[in-house]
Amino acid sequence: MLELLICSLVTVLPDYLFRRYRQGKRWGKEINFFSVWYELRWGVSACILLTVALITLIFYYHPSTSNAGPYFRTVTILSEGGGRVEEIYVENNQQVEAGAPLFSLLDSSQLAAVNSAGSQVAQVESAFVQTESQLEAARGGLRQAQGALDQAQNELKKKRDLASRGAQLVSKIELERLENTVDSRSGGVDSAKANIASVVAQRESVLPSQLESAKRALEQAEVELGKTIVYAGVDGTVSQFFLQRGDYVNPILRPAGILIPNEGPESGRYQIAAGFSQLATQVIHVGTLAEVACLSRPFEVIPMVVIRVQPVVAAGQLRPSDNLLDAQQRARPGTLTVVMEPLYEGGMEGVMPGSKCIANAYTNNHDLLASDEVSGFEALFYHAVDTVGIVHAIILRIQAMVMPVQMLVFGGH
Repeated sequence: MLELLICSLVTVLPDYLFRRYRQGKRWGKEINFFSVWYELRWGVSACILLTVALITLIFYYHPSTSNAGPYFRTVTILSEGGGRVEEIYVENNQQVEAGAPLFSLLDSSQLAAVNSAGSQVAQVESAFVQTESQLEAARGGLRQAQGALDQAQNELKKKRDLASRGAQLVSKIELERLENTVDSRSGGVDSAKANIASVVAQRESVLPSQLESAKRALEQAEVELGKTIVYAGVDGTVSQFFLQRGDYVNPILRPAGILIPNEGPESGRYQIAAGFSQLATQVIHVGTLAEVACLSRPFEVIPMVVIRVQPVVAAGQLRPSDNLLDAQQRARPGTLTVVMEPLYEGGMEGVMPGSKCIANAYTNNHDLLASDEVSGFEALFYHAVDTVGIVHAIILRIQAMVMPVQMLVFGGH
């Protein structure tokens, strides 16, 4: 409507003034309701063409959208395992800090696993003390076997000395018996040494491995026990939190509530995401200036700047399935998603996350015109593009002014 009024001032109005004061035709006589088209055909035709051209120029180089708002992220409050609620530490709509406990689950089985793993650790540690006694006993056995071997070797040596002197007191059978005794007691010494080596290996290799494994099992059991208490991951507000003692919570089927973060780029307090028509792809880029007006902050227009442009259109997203893609099922063209931040610090104060907003983006050719790279008709065209942006700015301000009236009076809200 505003574009039509502006165009009529330079088309229909001059045509009417010419016919009224130049040709002497009067309103209500020669110019009436039925003869308007014939009498003002040049002005009306020029007005229609100029209006269409102006609207096209404005909406292409200064795109607008009502699909904008400060979107925010929510964190689902989930336990890592299912179980019955044992204790609740917070209330619904309560502010919590990161790391604060929210609720706990029944931990009898996890506590039993911790006690069992602790007993296993204590059992392995007591085995270290036992190996010291076993090692002393093995060393005593080695000394005993070594003494018996020495005794048998001495006796065999004496008998061989007597036999070598020709004495008939030592028989050949006696010498063989002593040799067998020495061999047997040598085996006893080897067995005692092997027993010592076995005890040492038990103390230095086997038991440390068993102790380490028992400690890891204890740590795992303590981790599982710690999972029975659910903590807040970020600073935020607990919402939809209606747990009662004895409720069953499941990480897949039964979440406990939602945590709304207070800070961060995804909290909806510092950025606004908007979906523009795909025709705006060539004119919107990082650094493009924009303005928004939001329902939660009426009568105000917030200067913004584009900081990120999504490189794809979400409507073209494809996921593997058992059905072949039919292009007809993707009739909706989708929008160009851009993210904007306030041009000035504190610009979004008072804008509630999730609020409905209207956004305008403006093409700015000032640097291009100042660089003397364009001239003549092209420079005039870029001047016109920058100039007509004020029309869209006026429209946005009118929308910001009538937004409360439209919602409260005409919208019935």
